[in-house]
Amino acid sequence: MENAFKNTTLIKNGRLIDPKSNIDKVTDIAIQKNKIIAIGTQIPTDFNAEITIAADGLWVLPGIIDLSAYLREPGLENKTRIHYETYAAASAGITRICCMPETESPIDTGAVVKLIRSKVKQAGFAQVSMIGALTQKLEGKQLSHMGSLKYVGCVGVTQGWNSIENLATLRKCMEYAATFELPLFLHPLEHSLMEKGGIHEGALATRLGLPPIPVAAETAAMAQIISLVEQTHTPVHFCRLSTAKSIHLLKQAKQDGLPITADVAIHQLFLTEMDLCDYNPLCHTIPPFRSERDRDALRQAVSDNVIDAICSDHQPHEIDAKLAPFEETSPGISGFETLLPLTLKLVEENVLDLKQAIAYLTHKPATLINSQAGTIQANAKADLSLFDPKIFWQLEAEKLLSNGKNTPFSGWSFEGKTVQTLIKGKTVYKL
Repeated sequence: MENAFKNTTLIKNGRLIDPKSNIDKVTDIAIQKNKIIAIGTQIPTDFNAEITIAADGLWVLPGIIDLSAYLREPGLENKTRIHYETYAAASAGITRICCMPETESPIDTGAVVKLIRSKVKQAGFAQVSMIGALTQKLEGKQLSHMGSLKYVGCVGVTQGWNSIENLATLRKCMEYAATFELPLFLHPLEHSLMEKGGIHEGALATRLGLPPIPVAAETAAMAQIISLVEQTHTPVHFCRLSTAKSIHLLKQAKQDGLPITADVAIHQLFLTEMDLCDYNPLCHTIPPFRSERDRDALRQAVSDNVIDAICSDHQPHEIDAKLAPFEETSPGISGFETLLPLTLKLVEENVLDLKQAIAYLTHKPATLINSQAGTIQANAKADLSLFDPKIFWQLEAEKLLSNGKNTPFSGWSFEGKTVQTLIKGKTVYKL
């Protein structure tokens, strides 16, 4: 008799961990074409899979949605290419990347969106959602054509780390974005307080003789944006918070019922200003690594579910970008391949439970871009990964699949590794 099920896969005996569905059990998952059709006892008895994946001893996790990454193409091909970065993401269980606009080639027209989309399709690895430019060329003066960006599929708009002309312009941007129901992703940074700094303002900055970035550079901008949210009622997502005082402002805004959410980069939950004590350019980030007190406040915020998502803030660089004196190096960390391992370290250190940790990387960020992804249930897209919790490994920067080898976590030991990633039911990475 002819098999009624075509293009089918069965994942057998895996430990399914899906916080959105509140499932944590060993079970089977039936996939047909690009969708999950049934789980466990709901799988039809006549289901005859063409491919069977033995997942004994493995975790089956929803695909990770990474809220922030810089893919460098088009415009910065000297650093890397979309092909390499989307493959590196897939190797880490990331099935969807939110691509941030680059200053050199801002995502401010439909043509740029279509170009990136064509390169992503040609690569065939992790999927990419684009966050468009809030202003034309990210110059902070003229509003971008947000309606066109929404039409071609952008999931939000941002000014990135670029300054905006004044608060009146920002207010217009907020109101205009709201008319298209485009989420606003805003980095709180008061540029007039920043100078050319790359280190937290404190005793270490003074001792090293490096220009500092004070806490107020973040909190002053954040307070101004919150005031505009009160006036306009426009939802805002704060990107990459780094200070204890920012967490205080976030808590207060949420208690006041304002439509505000926020994320944190995973590296901010581990490193502090003291990791820069030898002028380590691999620790040059924006926002900078703050004090131990700030890091602990961020950890408490994720533990208490005050923060809404954890992201990699993936910024791959060529080797030369990190070889100059500290303040002249390019900020940023290559973060795809450490996002899940570091988040699971928070579980080892009792900062998060396992369900919380997976939620911060899957359905929670999916909600922020109005996506139904980040879950494993019937009729959902078959975007998922298989993770072996028994693999012990040590990170070696030169072995990263990303072209960016700029990580301060080289030499760190981790427990567990992604061994297979499926996107729309198709295996795009296998260890």
